[in-house]
Amino acid sequence: MQNGFSGRLAFTVSWQVREGNEAAAEAVIARFLPEARKEPGVELLTVNRGADDPRHFLFYEVFADEASFEAHQQTPHFRTLILEQAIPLLAHRERVRYVTV
Repeated sequence: MQNGFSGRLAFTVSWQVREGNEAAAEAVIARFLPEARKEPGVELLTVNRGADDPRHFLFYEVFADEASFEAHQQTPHFRTLILEQAIPLLAHRERVRYVTV
């Protein structure tokens, strides 16, 4: 660990789904999670749905390092399920990057 940085990366990803697409987004996430969790370097991947707003989804992700995160984005399940199928369902998407200390 150098300067308090462990090398791990964490992300929060917030999705606001377009009205009427909640079930479709949840179905994509349900197919995506088991595949993503098998990836080497994915230490944690959990998704929560808004208790007060069912159109809001919050992902929390931890990767072993930058290479693991980059590899994750190149997987067939990420490209097909997230980029091709989920993103068109969204009204808004925000990703915040963190380094773990």
